[in-house]
Amino acid sequence: MSLGSLPTLLLLPPLNMMLAATAGAILGRRRFGRPLLAVGLGGLWLLSLPVVGGSLLRLSEIGLAHPPPPGAKPGAIVILSGDQQPARTATGRVWHVGPLTLEREQAGAALARSTGLPVLVTGGALHDWEPTLASVMAGSMANDFGVTVRWQEPASQDTWENARDSAAILHAAGITSVYLVTHAWHMNRGLLAFRRAGLEAVPVPVLLDDVPDFHPGGFLPSLRGWQESYFAIHELIGWAVYALRR
Repeated sequence: MSLGSLPTLLLLPPLNMMLAATAGAILGRRRFGRPLLAVGLGGLWLLSLPVVGGSLLRLSEIGLAHPPPPGAKPGAIVILSGDQQPARTATGRVWHVGPLTLEREQAGAALARSTGLPVLVTGGALHDWEPTLASVMAGSMANDFGVTVRWQEPASQDTWENARDSAAILHAAGITSVYLVTHAWHMNRGLLAFRRAGLEAVPVPVLLDDVPDFHPGGFLPSLRGWQESYFAIHELIGWAVYALRR
C-alpha cells in the first residue's frame, strides 16, 4: 500500500481530525459524540500551531546532524522526487517540478558540481496522464542547473520503490554507495528504504529544520502549522511502516 493511498490519508491531519469532529457532531449527545467532537476540534487547533508542527518535524529529523560515516565513498548522487505541477502555455500543457522537488534539485546540482559524481533521479508518474517525475526532473536539472542526469528511474510510486528500483540500476553499474538528497524531514525514511535495498546511503538533507522558536506567533493557528504537522506525521508513520517491512 502506498503511503499516499486513501487508508493512509485517513490517518493524517487535517483529514483525520475533520472526520473525528464530523462524527462527533453527527452523534451529538449520544455516546462518544462529545469526546469525538472535542478530539477533532482540539486536534485541528493543536496541529495548526507552528510550534507543534515544527517540533514534530524536528522529531522526524533525529540523527541527521551527525557527520557522514568515515570512509564512505559514494559513487553516485540520488535525488528523490517530491512533486510536479502543470502549466498552460500557448502550445498546450507543460509540466514543471514542484517547489519540493526544485529544492532537492538545487541541493543535488550543487553536490554534483562539487563532486563530479553522476546523478540519478527517481520517480514515476503519479497519474496515467502525467509524465514521470524522473523525466521532468531530468529536464529541469539540465535546463535550470546545467547538470546532465545519467540515470532516470521512471516506475516507482513511493520511497520504498524509489530505493528498490534505484538500487537495481546502480548495482548494475557497480555502485553500492550513494549520496541521498531529499528534505530533512523525509531523510530518515529514505535512508531506511535505501539501506534495506542494499545501498549505503550518505544523507544530504535539504533544509534541516531549526529548533522551533517559541515566540507568540508560534502559538497562533496557521496553514504552515498544518503543513508541517502533516509532513512530520506522514514521515513518522512511513518510517514505522518501513521498519516493519522486509
